Amino acid sequence: MTPAPEPPPSPGSVPDDDAVLARQVLDDGKYLVLASADAEGDPWATPVWFAREGRELVWVSRLGTRHSTNVAARSAVGIVVFETPVPVDGRPRAVYAEATAGEVPEADRERCLAIFDRRSRAEGLAPWTLDRVVAPAELRLFHAVVSRLFVLEPDRDVRREVDLDL
Repeated sequence: MTPAPEPPPSPGSVPDDDAVLARQVLDDGKYLVLASADAEGDPWATPVWFAREGRELVWVSRLGTRHSTNVAARSAVGIVVFETPVPVDGRPRAVYAEATAGEVPEADRERCLAIFDRRSRAEGLAPWTLDRVVAPAELRLFHAVVSRLFVLEPDRDVRREVDLDL
């Protein structure tokens, strides 16, 4: 007999399991902070509203933005997603990731757009269609594929890698 799944943690509670924590923060998170660097290595960080499916994070940006030109020059990025609002108990919950990012190639555009559109509709926002993310539109779809995922140890700035099949 298969045991019944554990109920999800109540809002504001801190799960004991790193994988549960990571999944909860990623599922509840609205914005990720994208840390990128240009061709010379000059860093830049920016928040972007995102949608997720598995280890793939999808967002929409203008091609000329600093973070978009950075990921075109260097695909290696760092990402952090914080629980919001951050609790005042001194134990912020966050997920840190190493990933490879870039503009979504044409072959993956419809699949990634569907991921983004589902999240948008779930949030009560307008639907996303191809005409919003291809020329002559200014916006494009971008994505990052997570290669490594981390959470912080409680009460310390020490990262623990999460073996997580998102």
